[in-house]
This record gives sequence, structure tokens and C-alpha cells, in this order.
Amino acid sequence: METVDLQVRDGAATILLNRPEVLNAWNRQFGVDLLSAVETAAGDPAVRAVVIRGAGRGFSSGADLRDFSGDVTSEGHPDVRKVLTERYHPIITGIRRMPKPVLAAVHGPAVGIGLSLALAADLVLAAESAYFLLAFVNIGLVPDGGSSLFVPTRIGFARATEMAMLGERVPAPKALEWGLINRVVPDDAFEDEVSALTKRLAGGPTRSYAGTKRQLNNWLYTQMDEQLELEADIQQEMAATGDFMEGVAAFAQKRSAGFTGA
Repeated sequence: METVDLQVRDGAATILLNRPEVLNAWNRQFGVDLLSAVETAAGDPAVRAVVIRGAGRGFSSGADLRDFSGDVTSEGHPDVRKVLTERYHPIITGIRRMPKPVLAAVHGPAVGIGLSLALAADLVLAAESAYFLLAFVNIGLVPDGGSSLFVPTRIGFARATEMAMLGERVPAPKALEWGLINRVVPDDAFEDEVSALTKRLAGGPTRSYAGTKRQLNNWLYTQMDEQLELEADIQQEMAATGDFMEGVAAFAQKRSAGFTGA
């Protein structure tokens, strides 16, 4: 794989997001590689736990806005629905339905679809300097990758609305206080904590973990497929707006966007 590394050791699979030069932003190849890594880890009987983490300075900065790889609709708009349904949704559902515990180990930014990926995991461990951001609104889009489901089930309607509509960073300590994530550790203790929790999960009662996961999915996420489809439909609507084009242009030019509501 070109953009993701997969290593299996002592019963644990580590999926390393490996585009550090762009803060592990998602492009076409990244989606292909990450899905392959998730499917391989899920199907390997030697793997009893999975850790997802990012190389370099952060977990993931979200979608790579420079790369739509020719996916456009007949009207000439980016075909984000195709990208979501064919590339991203199988990753998210694969993690949630994997009969093994999945840990997201987050340092630096977890933004956009990168945040969705982290929240698809069962447990989220963060370095103290990490932050979490639903950045979609800042370029005229809406949450996707399951974040419109995962965020409110973790932190409630009011805070989910704040994250989605204001598009502000949530530092790791506040994310812990809100219940968005499970644990925060000092940066210099991060690696040791990731290793210790990974070892605990890999050595634990795998079938018990899987059963618990099925129970929680049944209570919280029975509408996951329907919600992912709704996200893709609405995101496709947003991709045809002038505000989205302005948001992308402003991002590229490093200036504030001038949204008009069109």
C-alpha cells in the first residue's frame, strides 16, 4: 500500500495513516489503501485488536481538497456522493462492525473525515495537544463519514450542533470533558499509553469485546447505513453550491471565505 502501513504484532494490528507531508489528508489512493488495511485486519484471525494512528505531526487533516481524481457529475460538480459511498463508507462501517476492538490513537489534528474515522473507533485516546474539528462548515459543506451520527451520540445535540455549525477546534481536554473521547494523556506519555492500552485489548477477551460492540451498535447505530446515505445525498447538494466553491477557493488562497448563501 502506498499511503497506509499495516503491521501485525503480538495480536494487534497497527494501521498507520502515512501521508505525513499533507497531515494524512485523504485522496483516492488513501481511501483504497485504508479500506484494504481495515478489511485485512478484520479478516486476520491473528489480529485481536486494531490501532489506527497517524504518521508525522497529526492524525488526519481530513479530505485532500486538491484531489477529486476526475470524479465529477454530469453537471460538472465534484461527485462527492460517489467518493463517500464507494470509498469512505465501507471504511467507517468496516471499523464499526469489525468483531474486534478498535483504538484510535490521536495526536495533532483530527479534522473532517479524519475526525469521523477516529470516532468510528471504539475507544479514542488522545495526546494532550491533540484537537478535534468538524471543519466541513468552513468550506460550505456538512458533516460526513458518519460524524453526524457519531458526534451527537457521544456529546449530545447542543454540542454537536456547536461543532458542526461553528467549525471551531475542540482541544483534547475539552473533548474529554464533553465525552467526545475516552482518555487524554500528556504528550510525553502518549506512546507508552498507546502501547499499554493496545496490549490490554489484544490480550483481552476478544469475543466479549465483539459482543459488547454488537450490543452498543444495536442500541446506538441501527440507522448507520441510512444516516450515511443521507449524509452523502446532502453533501452532494452542498458540492453544487457557490458557497462550496468559494470555501475551497478561500482555503487554497489562505483567506476568509465570503459566503453568500448561494
